[in-house]
Amino acid sequence: MKNMTIQNKVEMMNGTQLGVIGGMGPKATSVFFDRVIEFTEAEADQDHIDMIILNHASLPDRTSSILQRKDHQFLRMIQADIALLEHAEVANIAMPCNTAHRFFDALQSMTAIPIVNMVSETVEELHAKHKANRRIGILATDATLQTGIYSDVLRQYGLEPFIPSASMQQRIMNIIYEDIKKTGHSDARVLEGIMMEMLQREKCDGVVLACTELSCIELGESVRPYFIDALDVLVHRSITLSGGTIKPAIMKRLSIEKS
Repeated sequence: MKNMTIQNKVEMMNGTQLGVIGGMGPKATSVFFDRVIEFTEAEADQDHIDMIILNHASLPDRTSSILQRKDHQFLRMIQADIALLEHAEVANIAMPCNTAHRFFDALQSMTAIPIVNMVSETVEELHAKHKANRRIGILATDATLQTGIYSDVLRQYGLEPFIPSASMQQRIMNIIYEDIKKTGHSDARVLEGIMMEMLQREKCDGVVLACTELSCIELGESVRPYFIDALDVLVHRSITLSGGTIKPAIMKRLSIEKS
């Protein structure tokens, strides 16, 4: 075994390993990795899934790239990540960043390896939980809202998207950029307060956490029945596509319908 080459080791992993394009942001990527470990039913190291994680933190900010129409720079840099994962022969690719899914079709066209579509998978779960004719509040970056990547898919499933007011959206962006990206921390009560405004004042039937920075905040049980976290959906799909098993208690907590 000591003479095994890197290529030999990669070949041993081939078939089910997951490629992760991370760094958008690094904190969210670490939370994604932690949840994959936490959610997997395992009694030994070997029960966990194999992953190759590229923490490409120097990728251009997704919101700026979209709003300033600098898509080409982001796409050029992430294409190199896809090439690396192709060389490693991963089976599927996960991208723990909601805003980056604005480029989903362009990215999928770069490779034959399936990329998990966090947006469509999450909206499927929202539809399974709320059915049609329900109002869903979207907690996301400015770019995610302006490009309509969640709103459009919600409408396709007969769900009504609720877009925050300018003042509410500024508070959400402050949590994402001033708290999580800048310091790595945020007071959960602030986000919970915004969620309750959506549920009570704006008459939303549910809320989607559509930014992985918001997934970094540990929310209380008082709001848990009312939201779906897109990162949790991505974690769930990543584990099952890679041959792993979700803990039954986690499945019940997430209220995710598909196996």
